[in-house]
Amino acid sequence: MANTVHAFDFLDMDATSIPSVCVIFGRDAFLRGLAAEKIRDAVLGDDPDVPYGKLAGNLVTWVDVADEVSTVSLFGASGRRLAIVEDADPFVTRYRDELEGFLEKKRPGGVLVLLVEKWAANTRLYKKCNEVGLQVQCNPPEKKAGKKTLLDMDGLSKWFVRRAKEEHHAKLNAGAAHLLVELLGTELGLIDQEIARLALFVEPHDAINEDLVREQVHGGQLQEIWHLVDAAVEGKTAEALNQLDRLFQAGEKPQKLYGQIAWSLRRFAAATRIYQRARRRGDAVSLRDALKEAGFPNWPKALEEAQRRLLALGQIRGGRLYRQLLELDMSLKGSHSQEARGRLALEKMIVSFSKAMDPPRATAQR
Repeated sequence: MANTVHAFDFLDMDATSIPSVCVIFGRDAFLRGLAAEKIRDAVLGDDPDVPYGKLAGNLVTWVDVADEVSTVSLFGASGRRLAIVEDADPFVTRYRDELEGFLEKKRPGGVLVLLVEKWAANTRLYKKCNEVGLQVQCNPPEKKAGKKTLLDMDGLSKWFVRRAKEEHHAKLNAGAAHLLVELLGTELGLIDQEIARLALFVEPHDAINEDLVREQVHGGQLQEIWHLVDAAVEGKTAEALNQLDRLFQAGEKPQKLYGQIAWSLRRFAAATRIYQRARRRGDAVSLRDALKEAGFPNWPKALEEAQRRLLALGQIRGGRLYRQLLELDMSLKGSHSQEARGRLALEKMIVSFSKAMDPPRATAQR
């Protein structure tokens, strides 16, 4: 396995033997997160409670990293320590010589994983890691067309068809996968979350098809709604209301917007409920664990942002979200079914998030 592979190929591999140094590089944070999770499971096993070092590349020193991977772990089936350096580009710049020396020696104990965006193929570090380590390339797949390098739409669509079946238990038509890429671009985490949402619209034996994608997915508009929800839960009321106004100016109706907004908010509601129930049972649970169980994408940057927004929302408001969404749904179908009153109802919901609430206390996770 001591070579450089694309993330799609690595995720399909039976990763039973992980070398001491792994570099996960490329533009797509979603793929980087999936690759890091696979390495973590291969080194530590499937138990999510096994501790490991998760280090910030702009803060951690080489001494900290070397100490993290040099000792034998008391946890996990393999006894190996795991240190993942996130956003490691500045770390690599500072400690390139130390990393080269680390690769020269056999390190049977721990595993060092670097998550970087840039990883130049003409450096000694790249070439040495390609010989003795593992390098996972996390850019959207490309193909040659004469002298040009183009996005491999067919390869990307086929991967999402497989992932929809394996991860979301949904059948995704190839044409629908292709259309999702055309509408949403190459932000793979966004496409994956949209597949999870579309799966809720189909019966178990039916497929997500092009008609459903055209009806439910609106490309840039979808991202506007996500930004609207993010601004609302962070208490940025004016920004959220401005984005809502732009959507109304574009001709959107309150009932349709509610469905898309509610889908995002329900995940915050679910995470709050999961966290509160675990705490009442006396279980030690982190906010990140609750967010993952609630359906947020399991990659570091997305979880970090979701945790920050959940803390800003607060567990009192988060605990009331389900009821608030139900009441809003009923009003949009009844007393606020007219467009002007429906708009007022959505605006009131956004304003309600601006009230300061006590955030839930998170359980630290290394």
